Amino acid sequence: MKKKLSSMAVALTAMAAAAHAGTGPLVVTASNTATNQLMVFDTDGHLLNTIATQGQGGVGGNAGGIAQSRGRLAVVNYGSSNVSVFGRDEGADPFQLERVIPTQGNPVSVAFGAGHLYVLTGTRVESHAVDGAGVHASADGSTQLLHADGSAGQVGVIRGQLIVTEKSNAIESIALDAGGAVAGPATSIAGIPADVNVPLGLVTRGDEAYVTIAHANEISLVRDDTVLATTGSGTQNAPCWLALAGPFLYSANSPSLSVSRYAVYGRKIVQDAAVAARFAGKPTDLDYRAGLLAAIDSDGSASHLSVFAVDEDGRLTLKSAATVASPAINGVVVVAADRD
Repeated sequence: MKKKLSSMAVALTAMAAAAHAGTGPLVVTASNTATNQLMVFDTDGHLLNTIATQGQGGVGGNAGGIAQSRGRLAVVNYGSSNVSVFGRDEGADPFQLERVIPTQGNPVSVAFGAGHLYVLTGTRVESHAVDGAGVHASADGSTQLLHADGSAGQVGVIRGQLIVTEKSNAIESIALDAGGAVAGPATSIAGIPADVNVPLGLVTRGDEAYVTIAHANEISLVRDDTVLATTGSGTQNAPCWLALAGPFLYSANSPSLSVSRYAVYGRKIVQDAAVAARFAGKPTDLDYRAGLLAAIDSDGSASHLSVFAVDEDGRLTLKSAATVASPAINGVVVVAADRD
């Protein structure tokens, strides 16, 4: 009798997890191990599923290792020079592997936009068209980065352009053609601060990009191929990774083990809270969606996934926290239930 009850409890738990995966927001990261795996959590910190990417991890020092668009996910497989693309499934398995796309180098960051998936490698950025059949395996555009020295940090999409960071002190733009394919060479953004030191993470919206200059303790606003404003990070060191939530910009400050909150409007970037949240380890990526901010951090022996509720004043309230055995999980996205 006890055995039957135990089996029934397991079955009911699995059914509940499947129902939650089909209706509620999800938080997704990647193990970044030699056998890379997509890791799918609910917003209460429960691991719902792990799915093999059929590639190898190993990436570090970057953001945007996972990107999403309309129920589709892309995750970098640095060690095997390819990107895995998953589609949302409303059944027991939240995502299904659609295809593995070869890339022109070791991928570090991905972004969706303008009908394409953009893949940043250590030396190049390439575009792959997305249509009803999914993400095309062959690139329809590609160009070399300015330095192309393996120090690429992150790629983001604004109107008609890509914005790319290289940690060897380059913030650059790449033109897209009318269809969204990479169509021009990488060019340096104007007005980069004279003390530029390790541009790293970025977040984009409309025709604007906010870019961290980590070792200068600064965040810059980029618009129209020019840095329009730069602000310091105050008491928190090395802002590295960014997320936007309406009028609020959040920066993950890796050595300070913290997240700061800024108010952004027009050309202004104003620090609103030096410490909006603290972590046990160094935060390595952020994402915001559906009223939730997800963050991952690592203390060298394990990684942690934290999910915060964000109120109308931008305040963060910890909703859940989970520990992952892999010390190097990479990339995080919040996937809303409405296939946004």
